[in-house]
Amino acid sequence: MNRDVLVIGGGLAGLAASLRLIDAGWRPIVLESRRRLGGRACSFTDGGSGHTLDNCQHVLMGCCTELLDFYTRIGVVDDINWYESTTWLRPDGGRDMMSPGWLPAPLHMAGSLRRMRLLSRRDKREVKRAMWKMWRLGQRGRLSMATRTFASLLDEWNQGDRVRELFWEPIIVGACNLAIDEVAAIHGLQVFQDGFLAGRWQATMGVPSVPLDSLYEPAIKLIEQGGGEVRLGCAATRLAIEGRRAIGVETKEKFVRARAVLSALPWERLDAIIGDTERDLDSRLHDLASLGHSPILGVHLMFDKAVMSDPHLVLPDRAVHWLFNKSIGSDGTQHIHAVISAADDWMELKEPEIRRRVLQDVAAAYPAALEAELVQCRPVKERNATFRATPEAELHRPHAAPTPIGPHGGDIEGLYLAGDWCATGWPATMEGAVRSGYAAAAAIVAAASSQ
Repeated sequence: MNRDVLVIGGGLAGLAASLRLIDAGWRPIVLESRRRLGGRACSFTDGGSGHTLDNCQHVLMGCCTELLDFYTRIGVVDDINWYESTTWLRPDGGRDMMSPGWLPAPLHMAGSLRRMRLLSRRDKREVKRAMWKMWRLGQRGRLSMATRTFASLLDEWNQGDRVRELFWEPIIVGACNLAIDEVAAIHGLQVFQDGFLAGRWQATMGVPSVPLDSLYEPAIKLIEQGGGEVRLGCAATRLAIEGRRAIGVETKEKFVRARAVLSALPWERLDAIIGDTERDLDSRLHDLASLGHSPILGVHLMFDKAVMSDPHLVLPDRAVHWLFNKSIGSDGTQHIHAVISAADDWMELKEPEIRRRVLQDVAAAYPAALEAELVQCRPVKERNATFRATPEAELHRPHAAPTPIGPHGGDIEGLYLAGDWCATGWPATMEGAVRSGYAAAAAIVAAASSQ
């Protein structure tokens, strides 16, 4: 039996699916248009400095079980630095720490919340009241919130403007890449139910200690050792169907045939390689453009001396949302990565204005930056960083497998979908990408076993 599967896209979804397919005895052929793996979680060599830079700072939490499974499989778990505490900047320049205490979940964060000087007593009462309601809702209650925004829940729970700006907004924007008045309540609830409230390990934050490209290099070897193939610099230009079945893809070089096709592309790239016929035949492809995009801006700053003492910093109610202490070089220079999520208002700004705004927030957090020389400033705009995880988007997120039921006889047979924008139940995260890849691989194996 032919067990070749074309996996279009070498991001996390495609790599995760490929390894699961190998476990099941299939041969994945990974087509990646770029000369590197990782998709939107990648690195590049900066032409000006020669440094290897991540396109954006990607983090995970202990609750990201499938991503950790993937990292374990490719042997890179030791390349993740873990932090039980997150550091928050106060308006007075001081620091608050969110750390788990000795109480059992969901009360393990209660002590650090009580000690946060960032929030007033009233703010803390509001947060505790909302946290308790989240806990009581459970997963069943969360699933019923798909058509509401997270802000509408905060309205219902009488959360004031101040506590939204200083507490809810920084967490939700950082996790979901969307403001609280846009993001679906189901995703905002998940951040707290599965992360902050579930236990101390689930709330622990992991930050890669190596460039993202290095993190995924072992996957190529494992795929090839398992009988698969990785073709870098090979872009799929058109999905090929015969009757009602996907039989392969056209590339710039040749036609590649396989028993099944698994698209692990971002939704807009998948939309570009299908035609009206495919959209009409497959209900999953009808409304891809309804998902939209939410951008992220990452700004790499290199100072001539160390200015940042914390490993990372949350900046509530400021233009910059996070700062990450990337490294201190042997020559004493320090690399800091500033991250602005949901960065729609930044996309048209030129580098001098971006630099001015970012340095203003860096100096507010670390006055020593005013006395240091900025050696390099490299903004990286990811306009299509994530899909917009709105209540409307939840209606259009497709499942991995084709359904045999539909006005035209069902979806395209042999076509499977993966990507963090698919119906994983998660917002746009690395965890969602891996889950989608695993789901697509499982669907391919299940379909073959039923034939």
